Amino acid sequence: MTAHLIAFCIGFVLDMIFGDPEWLYHPVRLIGKLISALEKRLLDEHDIAEVKVRCGFMLVAGVIFATGCVSLAILTGAYIIHPYVGIAVESIMTYQLLATKSLRKESMKVYDRLSEDDIEGARQAVSMIVGRDTSVLDKEGIERAAVETVAENLSDGVIAPMLYTAIGGPVLGFVYKAVNTMDSMVGYKNDRYLFFGRCAARLDDMVNLTPARISSALMIAATSILRFGAVLGGRAAYDIYSVHNAIYIYARDRKKHASPNSAHTESVCAGALGIRLAGPAVYFGKTYDKSYLGDALRQIETEDIKRANKLLYATAFVGFGICTAVIGLAIFVI
Repeated sequence: MTAHLIAFCIGFVLDMIFGDPEWLYHPVRLIGKLISALEKRLLDEHDIAEVKVRCGFMLVAGVIFATGCVSLAILTGAYIIHPYVGIAVESIMTYQLLATKSLRKESMKVYDRLSEDDIEGARQAVSMIVGRDTSVLDKEGIERAAVETVAENLSDGVIAPMLYTAIGGPVLGFVYKAVNTMDSMVGYKNDRYLFFGRCAARLDDMVNLTPARISSALMIAATSILRFGAVLGGRAAYDIYSVHNAIYIYARDRKKHASPNSAHTESVCAGALGIRLAGPAVYFGKTYDKSYLGDALRQIETEDIKRANKLLYATAFVGFGICTAVIGLAIFVI
């Protein structure tokens, strides 16, 4: 447990400092390649719905089994060689599971393009982090998409893998990532994946059910920290981060999404910043009439991308502090 705590802390710090290095091949890419390979073997678009559902279950079972076995073998082998080697490997694996700095880095690319009035460049930058069609987005739509991405991915890109890694080490963390990656690749409600991707989509909903709600609570706590810091510093941010409105909008709008989890952190962010997020969006050439989250107490602006990232970092630190405290308590009790 002590080694796990040390590795957990090192992994978090490495993510905060470096983010995902472009030169290092990320394990999630290997998971993605495995999903693609199995999809080619299992998915026949001419199969009936029941067969597609069964094949989708086989995909999920195969990917989870392979991911769990490989990550367990790597971690166990490292600790067998030497405890210090085990800590080093576990630290790197934990580091690869978190995406705090990378999420900020990619969203700030959108901020930089918008700051230069490069709308086309901003569309290109935001297209790298969202699944919707970005060619139709105006400046406000780009800003909203970037803020939404930071808010939504705070849960499944940072807090959820942090929680699962704290509980079950990198093995459980990578199993979570495998589920999350399957959902992002085959969990669509279109003609191709409606039945084949059903198991992956529902499992993703299940594994994110608790983390999404914990993430929302942590984000509200982070909002209070940022607001308190602004009060002490006498800065204008005092008027931006509203704890009361974050709680109000969360209670009102957290269920206004087809997914049982996606609107939770988005609604907190919308309430905290006093802006309106979500709304109609275009996916694969088709417009989906999604509900708005939050109230437009003011017009969204480019600076809100920075503000959302401050919420991201504050929430990550609050989550990390709680996780390390719980692991430390477990060590003391055991």
